[in-house]
Amino acid sequence: MAMSVATMSAGLPTTRRITVRHVEALPADLPHAGRVAWSTDWDQGRVDLVHTFTAAEISDDAMLLALEDVIDAGALRGQWEFEEAAVGLIRTCSVHTDDAWAGFYDNSLRALRDGTARFAPVHRRARSLISGSSVLEVGCCFGFFALRCAEDGLSVAACDISIGAVNLLAQAARRRDTTVVAAVGDATDLDRADSSVDTVTLIHLLEHLPADLARAAIIEALRVARRRVVIAIPYEDRPSEHFGHLVRLGPENLHAWADAVDHAGAKILTDHGGWLVLTPRH
Repeated sequence: MAMSVATMSAGLPTTRRITVRHVEALPADLPHAGRVAWSTDWDQGRVDLVHTFTAAEISDDAMLLALEDVIDAGALRGQWEFEEAAVGLIRTCSVHTDDAWAGFYDNSLRALRDGTARFAPVHRRARSLISGSSVLEVGCCFGFFALRCAEDGLSVAACDISIGAVNLLAQAARRRDTTVVAAVGDATDLDRADSSVDTVTLIHLLEHLPADLARAAIIEALRVARRRVVIAIPYEDRPSEHFGHLVRLGPENLHAWADAVDHAGAKILTDHGGWLVLTPRH
């Protein structure tokens, strides 16, 4: 089945063109790190990446590790260039785009379930905090957590501001015969009735928002949740620009959010970052 996906990229586009292609072996004359090599033409405003990943090998971790090396070398700058390179790398792992995305999803979900993925501890903690049988994941990105919850038998909806991310999740859910209601949505204005889902999750979302919108997203999640709101944030020395993180967050932010919104109870945890678990007041 052919797939038409809008760009995943967010942030402000740069003037540079990012191209990505698969090769059987990395050229010896290019700078490289791991499975990726690159060249930059500053006069022409372009960055050319080549890689040796296949659909059988590509995963979220593999993509992130490869591109973080390119970023550290100074060849990619900012969120837009990172996401252009990420999507290009995944899509070119096979001559058939559908096969490339299928491999990416299958390999990533397998690594998350067996605990070898870097983000596996975050998923494990988030899953343990779900209360009830229905979940809304806000800011789902690729939707790995939504898919895992659905495959565990929960009733799952997911939303993201990126049309491309929502399309990819919907395609993956259909292919895996998994029911996830995926929709484009704004965390500060959810298209959901009051108290309409047991648990609402905001997992590594609020670092992408300015302070006023982060608070608005929490208030909106509390409106929609019947039983629980689960918030997770990364603890970083500085915001990860290529991931689109706008602010550096720490335990003080969790306490401030708990004090700033109306709820029936709050719990703060530390586990591969910070967690704020809120009970709605209904």
